[in-house]
Amino acid sequence: MPNAPFIQAPPQLGNQFNADRVLRAYLSRTLPPQVLTEIEPTLTRMGELAGGELYQLQLVDRLNEPVHTPFDAWGNRIDRIDLTPLWQKAARIAAEEGLIATAYERRHREFSRVHQFSLVYLFTPSSDFYSCPLAMTDGAAKSLVVSGNEPLIARALPRLTNRDPSLAWTSGQWMTEAVGGSDVGLTETIARNETGAWRLYGRKWFTSAITSQMALTLARPVGNPPGGRGLALFYVETRDADRKPNHIVVNRLKDKLGTRKIPTAELELEGTPAQLVYGTTDGVRNIAPMLNVTRTWNAVTSVALMRRGLALARDYAKRRVAFGAPLIEKPLHADTLAGMQAEYEGAFHLAFFVVELLGRSEAGNAGAEQQELLRVLTPIAKLTTGKQVVAVLSEVIECFGGAGYVEDTGLPQLLRDAQVLPIWEGTTNVLALDTLRALHDTAGMALLQREVGYIQQGVREPVLLRLTAQVERVLEQAAEWLNGAMQSGANATEAGARRFALTVGRALELALLLRQAQWSLEHEQDARATAAARLFAAQGVNVLAEMRLDDASILARDA
Repeated sequence: MPNAPFIQAPPQLGNQFNADRVLRAYLSRTLPPQVLTEIEPTLTRMGELAGGELYQLQLVDRLNEPVHTPFDAWGNRIDRIDLTPLWQKAARIAAEEGLIATAYERRHREFSRVHQFSLVYLFTPSSDFYSCPLAMTDGAAKSLVVSGNEPLIARALPRLTNRDPSLAWTSGQWMTEAVGGSDVGLTETIARNETGAWRLYGRKWFTSAITSQMALTLARPVGNPPGGRGLALFYVETRDADRKPNHIVVNRLKDKLGTRKIPTAELELEGTPAQLVYGTTDGVRNIAPMLNVTRTWNAVTSVALMRRGLALARDYAKRRVAFGAPLIEKPLHADTLAGMQAEYEGAFHLAFFVVELLGRSEAGNAGAEQQELLRVLTPIAKLTTGKQVVAVLSEVIECFGGAGYVEDTGLPQLLRDAQVLPIWEGTTNVLALDTLRALHDTAGMALLQREVGYIQQGVREPVLLRLTAQVERVLEQAAEWLNGAMQSGANATEAGARRFALTVGRALELALLLRQAQWSLEHEQDARATAAARLFAAQGVNVLAEMRLDDASILARDA
């Protein structure tokens, strides 16, 4: 009887909280014991869903995508969007598990954001990016709270933060137009005050999660000047009292590289009823609270996808036998996995450090310097982790060989989805320039250098102490570069902004890794975080290069 043909066992996931050394050690270091005890059951439950039921449904649901039905059988415009089974389930779980509510109930005060984003981190990789509407919902809730607009707060906040799936709302964030892209000051949508009520007219080019019940959007009141200051921030409900489109037409859903489960639409606003959130000007500035929150979601999502890719790659390496042994026993493959792990751990600690700052700020426990740190580090964390996730997941795909390139393994979707993360909520270049503005508006590099001193002050292990000196040296070099570039003029500063911001981001990641490594040695007798810090440092921290501005100009135009 012939032998049965070989069938490779696919990678498997277990409870994603129980299996996550990095998250568990971080929470043990960061949270008071009572808080950790109280929230662990929620994380265990989410970890089981993420590695079990949700993940299995994600694999089964792979080919499903949202469907847009513009008209009913009789020609009535209905613009119905039918969502995938996984998205429908994810919506219920997100509400019941409090992925938005946790931050606003604030049961654990300044640690509520850490609790919330730990849930988000576990949930996101198995949700087919249902984190997108959740991020915008959180951002909208934050913007409304900051606005002090009591009628809108009373109307929307209880729905945005509701744990009942039948009552919970999500929110859109409608900023992008074809003419402007990242330059939202070019927005062409206009707002007219008609008989005492505002109505919006225009075209929105990218509106993710169009099935949300409300949105915050930018429009220019008639008569206002051009540019960002002439825009106003408006609140819109997407359906009227009869559940019909609220003077909104969905032209089509976008055909995207990744995040294909998200119904991203092109919209026409045809006299859409709207309400001012603040005043009639400064809309770009007034939407900043929303962007700060969504950029934090972006950073945590980047970390979550890195973790998922690594979990699958590591499990596969234990199952896949090649050249006489499991891949995990091959030194070169182990080295490859370790390098990715180091990048992920650095990214994790930077993203969650921003989460901590956000929680302290909202609880009223952040001083002026920590508020400034939050302003500076939010764009840095987003841009740094956004570049890391694409690089790491590209390596993850390669770890599976040909299987990583085959669609029905579900693996290619990881890389396609990750590619949006350096783009959403501001591209790498846009956020690099925002970093320079943030440093100009605060105490600058001295602020970051002081904070790194606080972060590293408890580091005592000799091997780790040597790396603290490397962090300090890189930040000094970054400060010297910034001063020199500013003296050379705006063009020189702008040209190096990306490399500068990434250098600062990676330096902070290493500093945070060193703090965690020292803690893990002392409290867990675990040297794995130390190994991650050493390898991260070896992979390079300072990406500032000596490049002449005219060289950059010549190469950029090279045919």
